Amino acid sequence: MGRSYKVACSDEEREDLLSAVSLLDQKMSEIKAAGKVASSERIAVMAALNFANELLRSKGTAADIDLKSYRRRIASMQETLDLALEPQEKLL
Repeated sequence: MGRSYKVACSDEEREDLLSAVSLLDQKMSEIKAAGKVASSERIAVMAALNFANELLRSKGTAADIDLKSYRRRIASMQETLDLALEPQEKLL
């Protein structure tokens, strides 16, 4: 949605990360265009919930998912987001 963030990743992860960025940007733009959610933070949360719901449906049941692995990845992403958003919070 027009914002840039610096995210550290290995060279092997770069292409996947850029694909994820594109997908996330598309989903967030769709949510923003719907006009039901105003703040970027809420739009990001709604996009995350949409992706989580899609993932659970594609896997069939929660029992099929390696929850520990996903929890670690989510925690890592959350930490990265917190670091990226920290300068914005200082402005408010």
